[in-house]
Amino acid sequence: MPKTPKPWMQVLVGLTAVGLAESVMAQTPLENNPKAILDEAWQIINTHYVDPHFNRVNWQQVRQDLLSREYSSSAQAYAALRAEIKKLGDHYTRFLDPQEFQALANQTAGEFSGVGVRLKLQEEGDEKRIVIADVVEHSPAAKAGIQPGDELVSVAGRSAKGMTLEDASKLIRGPVGTVLRLEVRRSGAAETLPLQVTRAWIETKIVDYALKREQGRAIGLIRLHGFNAHATEQMRQAIQSLQRQGAQAYVLDLRGNPGGLLSSSIEITRMWLNQGRIVSTVGRQGEREVFNANGTAVVREPLAVLVDHQSASASEIVAGALQDHKRAVVVGSPTFGKALVQSVHRLSDGSGLAVTIAHYYTPSGRDIARKGISPNVTVEITRAQRQSLAQRPADTTTGSDPAYARAVELLTKTTAGTPPKPPQNQSRTPQASGRSDG
Repeated sequence: MPKTPKPWMQVLVGLTAVGLAESVMAQTPLENNPKAILDEAWQIINTHYVDPHFNRVNWQQVRQDLLSREYSSSAQAYAALRAEIKKLGDHYTRFLDPQEFQALANQTAGEFSGVGVRLKLQEEGDEKRIVIADVVEHSPAAKAGIQPGDELVSVAGRSAKGMTLEDASKLIRGPVGTVLRLEVRRSGAAETLPLQVTRAWIETKIVDYALKREQGRAIGLIRLHGFNAHATEQMRQAIQSLQRQGAQAYVLDLRGNPGGLLSSSIEITRMWLNQGRIVSTVGRQGEREVFNANGTAVVREPLAVLVDHQSASASEIVAGALQDHKRAVVVGSPTFGKALVQSVHRLSDGSGLAVTIAHYYTPSGRDIARKGISPNVTVEITRAQRQSLAQRPADTTTGSDPAYARAVELLTKTTAGTPPKPPQNQSRTPQASGRSDG
């Protein structure tokens, strides 16, 4: 089935960038002249950049300087452009070469061409092996019989011994419809299994969820890893599944979530918030755009939101809106503090440009830039605990995860339709967990 083309530009509020057509690199470049690309990028920044004073940089002079030079290669022109953009003092406004643009486009689109496996590095003594961590349901890998726990022996005719996860992933990905040769070894087996798998479009799994029984109550735990083009539908599916299982309260885990599409953050907030403002943006000329809930909330049960220092941008929009409206209690540590919106543009040679176009504010008018969202209940997690949770995120329990434990404690004291109420003494720094994870 042919893919539906995506828009040429997306609006983002994340630390990752683009959400564009997965066929970008297949498009014929409109112009390969380095100076034409430089002028194209300059014009976009000149028109859209949020600061009309360009950080006191003479942006007209920048254009003259860029176009007066001679460039022996695209790489040389790209370097000159990056140097000029750096003068704006905004590292969210940035140039992406064609490879970077394509990689980030696939990431934010939530799709990539591959076989549907997630890899992990497994260490046993001095030996390191690449192992299949997960297999996407109904993917080519699943149809070929690949199972979690299988060791990757070779990929595309190359031995996987000593290979990095990044190198293995690059070899596994490739054009849709092409055949990938893999060799795997099942746990405990001496013989290897040679397989031929045809690459296809794979949807990235961005939401994990589970129903947990905590203190006599059914808690729906939803972990959202980013805000890509599939985040909204996957979030809705998670909520519907947990509702069918009888969830009486929810924990929405946004820890480590760097953000993504503005539209996804708004639609996901609307699932939890029935009415009121979600976020407002203010552009270059002071123009304001307001996004509101629209009466389509699907959850009314008590809610706690988990955040940390790496919860950024779109995550902060969701947490800020739910906190301002007292729809949820926010638990964890202060968030990253990114209050900017970018638009991402594809340039004529397949490269790209992310440009900051607006500031955003929470429903109460808070500017969280460089400050972040302050939790209602502060729970700092030790480095050892963070490493343990990162290695085994599915093992979240009240014993291993202090922030989750605190959220459960608050949720079990509330009734349906009312948000959890944080105690007056809200700060808590837990001691290291007694659990030892190897």
